[in-house]
Amino acid sequence: MKILFLADEPDPYYYEFFDKTKFDDLDLIVSCGDLKPEYVSFFATMSRVPVLYVRGNHDDIYAQNPPGGCECIEDRIFTYKGVRFLGLGGCMRYKEGINQFTDKEMARRIRKLSRQLRKSGGFDILVTHAPSKGVGDDTDPCHTGFTCFNDLIEKYHPAYHVHGHVHINYGRKFIREMQTDGTKVINAYQHYLLEIPDGKPETAAGGHSKLAKVFRI
Repeated sequence: MKILFLADEPDPYYYEFFDKTKFDDLDLIVSCGDLKPEYVSFFATMSRVPVLYVRGNHDDIYAQNPPGGCECIEDRIFTYKGVRFLGLGGCMRYKEGINQFTDKEMARRIRKLSRQLRKSGGFDILVTHAPSKGVGDDTDPCHTGFTCFNDLIEKYHPAYHVHGHVHINYGRKFIREMQTDGTKVINAYQHYLLEIPDGKPETAAGGHSKLAKVFRI
């Protein structure tokens, strides 16, 4: 399965220099937030593959104008071809906004997922807008990561955590790939291509996901 992740800013490679053949071998497209609904809808129209999304802190407009033809995976497990995605959008609260949360509020969202998590046996890919605390985040109030994401990863050991929110023009704070507690953490700013084996992922002892093979262009 080949998944195209998007986040934060339009990518000229896929948008301005559009070529339909770039989508030919994709299985899925996932937005990690802070993209205009028209941009996300464009991928649903032009690629003819499922498009999933979570909301970023600048996506309050989605409440009235969500991306057309796309699937919101906020606060739920979404399984596609045996791969389990968990979506948790938004960022740390730094001002008023419907997609901003304190760490306690985000932890409450996670607790409400306990039944889904038990039923699905965990998840393979955590899709968020914001990063985890201390793992690719920044020190300012807006870009501080969530401690509860660290707890979630420590408990369920997903293969990947894919997020956005921290832009490449933030300089030395931008890190494309990291590892934490056996989980590969990916900042999907603009775009990131992820390839994983087809079929239902194997699960190691303790519920650890065993998805493998990653590459980026």
